[in-house]
Amino acid sequence: MQKHGPHRSCYSRRTIFGLALTPWLVRAVRAEDSAAMPPQPEDRLVFFTGAKKGQVVKVDDLVVDGPQVQVYPATPDGIVRNQSRLNLLIVARFDPSALAEATRMRAADGVVAYSAVCTHQGCPVNMWSKDRNAFVCSCHASVFDPRKGAEVIGGPAPRPLPALGLKVAEGAVVVASTFDARVGATQQ
Repeated sequence: MQKHGPHRSCYSRRTIFGLALTPWLVRAVRAEDSAAMPPQPEDRLVFFTGAKKGQVVKVDDLVVDGPQVQVYPATPDGIVRNQSRLNLLIVARFDPSALAEATRMRAADGVVAYSAVCTHQGCPVNMWSKDRNAFVCSCHASVFDPRKGAEVIGGPAPRPLPALGLKVAEGAVVVASTFDARVGATQQ
């Protein structure tokens, strides 16, 4: 029978350290998975760039009649879903009476949200046409009317941008429903 000294145990330091890290590693993996998931109901929208980067978007932050703002969804506990380029969104605010009925039903206080990934070749829809109050793809100049379900009003895009349903909670813009269509280019 082998005797162990006073500082020996049946567990190595490495095992104990690994066991201590396990909850942290599980949380890190869950956060990474959450960051790649598409927008989910109850997600808050947070600014992608600018002085308010990472802050929750409030209705009052958005200028009526554009331009759009680039945002990412974030879980209620603050994990930003920015690990997939397909999660980049554009939001804009309009007078609710200027929205088509189907668009108004998905909007919240005149705020609309769409995928920022063009349906033509997957480029970013990150420009604004002040003359047309419309979103513009920076690669091939597809133009989308945000007041009419982001329907294509110019350029080669074959279909509208997918839309999210929204609601407002304590002034913040919140996801109410998932995308109404597949996100991205027609053929990827």
